[in-house]
Amino acid sequence: MINTDELCMSCMKEIGDEKQCPYCGFHADSPQIAPYLPIRSTIANRYLVGKLVDYNGDGASYMGWDLSTKTAVVIREFMPDAIAGRDLGKTEVIPFPGKEEVYYDCLQSFTEMWRKLMRLTGLSALVEVFGIIEENNTAYVIQENIDGITLREYLLRTPTGYISWEKARPLFMPVLSTLGNLHTAGIIHRGISPTTLMIAPDGKLRITGFSINRVRSAKSELNSQLFNGYAAIEQYGFDGQQGPWTDIYAFAAVLYRALIGSDPIDATSRVTNDRLMIPGRFAEQLPAYVINGLINALQIYPEDRTRNVEQCRAELAAAPSAAVQWDDNPTQMMPRESSKVPSDFLDRENAEEQYVPEKESKKNGKTIALVLISVVIVIAAIVFGVTFLSEGENETTTNPSVSADNEGYVIVPELKGWLYTDRQTQLGAIFNFSLKYEFSEDFEEGQIISQYPESGEKVQKGSTISVVVSKGPKSIKLINVIGLQYDEAKSKLEEIGFTVVKASKPVDNDGSHAADTVYRMSPSNFDGEYDKGDEVMLEVWGEIVTVTEPPETEAPTEEPTEREEPTEEDPDGFFPGFDW
Repeated sequence: MINTDELCMSCMKEIGDEKQCPYCGFHADSPQIAPYLPIRSTIANRYLVGKLVDYNGDGASYMGWDLSTKTAVVIREFMPDAIAGRDLGKTEVIPFPGKEEVYYDCLQSFTEMWRKLMRLTGLSALVEVFGIIEENNTAYVIQENIDGITLREYLLRTPTGYISWEKARPLFMPVLSTLGNLHTAGIIHRGISPTTLMIAPDGKLRITGFSINRVRSAKSELNSQLFNGYAAIEQYGFDGQQGPWTDIYAFAAVLYRALIGSDPIDATSRVTNDRLMIPGRFAEQLPAYVINGLINALQIYPEDRTRNVEQCRAELAAAPSAAVQWDDNPTQMMPRESSKVPSDFLDRENAEEQYVPEKESKKNGKTIALVLISVVIVIAAIVFGVTFLSEGENETTTNPSVSADNEGYVIVPELKGWLYTDRQTQLGAIFNFSLKYEFSEDFEEGQIISQYPESGEKVQKGSTISVVVSKGPKSIKLINVIGLQYDEAKSKLEEIGFTVVKASKPVDNDGSHAADTVYRMSPSNFDGEYDKGDEVMLEVWGEIVTVTEPPETEAPTEEPTEREEPTEEDPDGFFPGFDW
């Protein structure tokens, strides 16, 4: 049994009666900085609050302890210090006068974002969200505690400060896939950086550091948090709408840092003097398609940039059609004004150890041979690709018709009515896709409603097709889940499109109900129609409370004396003084 009095409030390890933690160095008497929750305060009578880990414009993160599961967690509190505060010694958050409307609007954005994230639990590169609690006029998110280090720390611990593409690829590609799922759910992170990506104990990257939109924009009522070198230009208030391409920029900037060993130049500086380059020695080592993918994803202006995860993944996963030789000059990242690489941009000592140029004649000979081989491969690939597509067309009528001419042009197939996932799988190597989701009464969820360009048009291979994908009917019927186990009830409601919230306090159970079954739901109008995403609150029965009554106590009696021997006065030998 773990005694919470013996836990370090910084790392949640048992330290007995020690005042200073031997693991992390935290002193038990260290105070929490104002206006944040006092150390050892509790949330929902279940979560013990520990040391403040970090804070930004929309709140604070604390180390925490789950008193029920006896495990360490991270507690994220909505506490926007620019528009709200709390009285000394109090836990309730109070909006500043005149800021009430902004506060509650931001609080709603905060809870909506984290509920969406909780529904996405299970994605490989996403921090797990256990629950959301609303009390103290604010909200708290209970998250997985990742006992690891940030990507920045990881890179700084490497001998060179950077890693190879062979090592980066299995680290970063799951992050890219998870970003795609976030974007589909309507979540744009806007803060991807080496400090918000964590290396977990299993060696995989996890995305952390989520905040509401207003924190990740320069012009806001809240204190903004932008990561210089990783934030896209549209986040600084320049013209340009934020969207998936905003995260694409940050992701590519982090990948650039991992592969090159230097933070990218801040986007605001690149607008007037773009000096972001790939030094020549790295250009020699990196595949040409990776460099091309970085160039496209790090375009300054949103309209020039890689637009979505599918396109970014395709460019970073493509096999190179030809080996490219680079000279010792840096390769400019952007097709704009060129300038020399600063002397401190190159790690020349490590460069000499990792790259020794070959003799020019040998290098030129290899170049010619590689180019010839590449030409043969490209021609063979084109012939095989056309043949494959043609054969596939004849074999089944379920595949869309695609034909290519000698100049690399293809006919856009009919996509309307097909499942997007099927068409993306079959045509992802031929087209890029730009997605938009809409509710539809006529198309099932996941079906393509419309497309542009239309079917039959001739476009170049690799062109982007914009498709509108159905989110299914907007109106949904509420089902009755009273009496079901909470997990089953939650699953049924989420399956038809509702957002489920569990009441923080269970209902007292006298033993006539199974624990954790649904007692009441709100709303409960089963004849009404609701929008997808509407929230349903479920109250559940608590654990059975067994009342132990104290044992009945008998009135004390006198100890009987030994039976007397019969006498003439008492022939039967009864107890003396006993009143019969």
